[in-house]
Amino acid sequence: MKIAMLSRNPDLYSHRRLKEAAEARGHEFEVINTTRCYMNIASRRPEIYYNGELLPEYDAVIPRIGASVTFYGMAVVRQFEMMGVYCLNKSIAIGRSRDKLRSMQLMAREGIGLPVTTFAYDPKQTEEVVQLAGGAPLVIKLLEGTQGVGVVLADSDRSARSVIEAFRGAKINIMAQEFIKEAKGTDIRAFVIGGRVVAAMKRSGAEGEFRSNLHRGGSAQVAKISPEERSTAIRAAKTMGLSVCGVDMLRSNHGPVVMEVNSSPGIEGIEKATEKDVATMIIEHIEKNADPSKTRAKAVG
Repeated sequence: MKIAMLSRNPDLYSHRRLKEAAEARGHEFEVINTTRCYMNIASRRPEIYYNGELLPEYDAVIPRIGASVTFYGMAVVRQFEMMGVYCLNKSIAIGRSRDKLRSMQLMAREGIGLPVTTFAYDPKQTEEVVQLAGGAPLVIKLLEGTQGVGVVLADSDRSARSVIEAFRGAKINIMAQEFIKEAKGTDIRAFVIGGRVVAAMKRSGAEGEFRSNLHRGGSAQVAKISPEERSTAIRAAKTMGLSVCGVDMLRSNHGPVVMEVNSSPGIEGIEKATEKDVATMIIEHIEKNADPSKTRAKAVG
């Protein structure tokens, strides 16, 4: 097969591993810088150009779109969908997961465990927001933040009010969530491929850090997850419509609660912690689902 990966950084561990895994199984693999693509939208036959040339036909596309280019990246993925190319994660699913508020609303509708989460527009409603979330300590998040950036822990009602008023005064959208004390700075990342949890790791925050992101100095080890945690991760992935994702959960006193569903999960941490070849599992999933005779015959309208 001929596989393209949308990415602005081919040198990342995850992207190198996907390329290695695909080529090891005999596939052609090309890395395309998402922001250098441009599209002919009005053509009867949808086209994508790259560096001045018309892109060839691909059997599958792996979107690895950075948060800063989500809007344009989704447009590029949609264009591939219009061309009938199999996309590992569809544009609409990526959009759902990137919008933290929308993803929480969708999961709440499906009865998936979540921390108490509040959202308001008017800074004058700060007091109500703080109390509705259960009071301090409180986690305050930017709706567009990733990898732990834009996440603040307010340890008192006063500091929570100050942070919320500052963000909302600057017209920055945020949401407030209850702080799950019993998680003790750790979370579970369940890696889902094709509706199945293929690997799971427990991430612990660095000393004095409540965020467990590996990008912020956290550590990881293989995790044995419960049937309820496995079911929660699978349901979260299905709700977002993602074929491949990382589901981040906290272990609360009332069961697993989902913090985020990541549509472009890193592979390095999960592979090193579990010693599983996750990259090859992703390529195998593509092989099973990217049938050119099917995808090209029914382009998305």
